[in-house]
Amino acid sequence: MSRPQAALPPAPDLARYRASAARRRDARSKALAARETRAWEVARQAAALLSSRFGASRVVVFGSLARPGEFTAWSDVDVAAWGLRQSDTFAAVAALLGLDPEIEVNLVDVGACSSELLIAIERDGREP
Repeated sequence: MSRPQAALPPAPDLARYRASAARRRDARSKALAARETRAWEVARQAAALLSSRFGASRVVVFGSLARPGEFTAWSDVDVAAWGLRQSDTFAAVAALLGLDPEIEVNLVDVGACSSELLIAIERDGREP
């Protein structure tokens, strides 16, 4: 026994649905592009802060923000810093938390990270 097929909505209703879906898709795409732009601004602020206040000699962005097409609405900003004093790490993390209320910034001190993570940072890292 076969199942009865659901009837498609009338053509005008289907056209309205498709138009509405396209508008929602465009709005999501624009919102994501704006968030990604904002994330790069936050990354530049983080680099400036780490350099000026904490003496970082180099800061790079890695993770989804650094890989084109991988940034999502839930992505954060991952930064790696060289030249931080170990005693400044917690203060630097705390300072980065206050940069943006909606975009989290994660800090990796390359002097204290695993060799595997450092390889990934060197491979994928981009200057902010």
